[in-house]
Amino acid sequence: MRDLHALPKAHLHLHFTGSMRHATLLELAERDGIVLPDSLGAEWPPQLSAADEKGWFRFQRLYDVARSVLRTESDVRRLVLEAAEDDVRDGGRWLEIQVDPSGYGARFGGITAFTDLVLDAVRDASARTGLGMAVVIAANRTRHPLDARTLARLAGQYAGRGVVGFGLSNDERRGTTADFAGAFAIAERSGLLLAPHGGELLGPASIRAVLDSLHAHRLGHGVRASEDPALLDRIVEAGVALEVCPVSNVALGVYSDLTSVPLPTLLEAGATVALGADDPLLFGSRLAGQYATMRAAHDLTDETLAELARMSVRASRAPDDVRGRTLADIDAWLADSPS
Repeated sequence: MRDLHALPKAHLHLHFTGSMRHATLLELAERDGIVLPDSLGAEWPPQLSAADEKGWFRFQRLYDVARSVLRTESDVRRLVLEAAEDDVRDGGRWLEIQVDPSGYGARFGGITAFTDLVLDAVRDASARTGLGMAVVIAANRTRHPLDARTLARLAGQYAGRGVVGFGLSNDERRGTTADFAGAFAIAERSGLLLAPHGGELLGPASIRAVLDSLHAHRLGHGVRASEDPALLDRIVEAGVALEVCPVSNVALGVYSDLTSVPLPTLLEAGATVALGADDPLLFGSRLAGQYATMRAAHDLTDETLAELARMSVRASRAPDDVRGRTLADIDAWLADSPS
């Protein structure tokens, strides 16, 4: 079989703090005397489930603890650089990293100052690693929709200057999707990619609400569109890409095991699928791992894996030259004889 780390690919679903290396988390926590829960220490990676509100609260608490170790500008720069290095090691050619500045603004001088820091760190990491990079600014479903409008205006100010998209994350069961339509209209007018989460913890009805109210170009997860053939046909016809994160889906209890992740159903329907790692810090698996688990779970051929990589590139906001080189290198990977 061909080496999946050598398969060129784009990474479209990676959360900021969730991209942190476990070793970095331990080091920064020790530096500042932060006591980590066992599930982020000796018992890592944590055993998670978000099947109910209590389970999601535990997951969010771990994420918040991990975020608390980011205390200095150098911490932020280190996180971004290491995320880039890890993606390059996994065959990444383009990364769109997702961040909610409101979760960090209080410590870093406000949401604008933090966004400036992240974008500068992205430029530096890209130059040092050769990985193409951009940022998706995401609002939080658990906060007021007016906060989302503030973030949408912020994202619009940086459109064309490192920010390529606007998202909506956190517990899909919280908030009313239509209430965030105003924020997404602001982002849409700025020409940003619209990439809200939907179709992970909730099913087809949630996806319809996201498509109807937020005009999504890509769906964070969207995997449960497989449960409704008519909805899946609509997604395919509209060209809405699905950011599918298999290891995350199993870890959070969306599916019982990797063989239950309905990737074949999505592909057979003609959906555009971009595999993503979501939060490697919490799920213990990075980008190449998503391809490897789906290869093993569904006996995917290298031709299918190459097409998944192509779809990730086509669904990205990478510049044309990056797209062209990466697609050509995917073809070259497939042309090489397997080891």
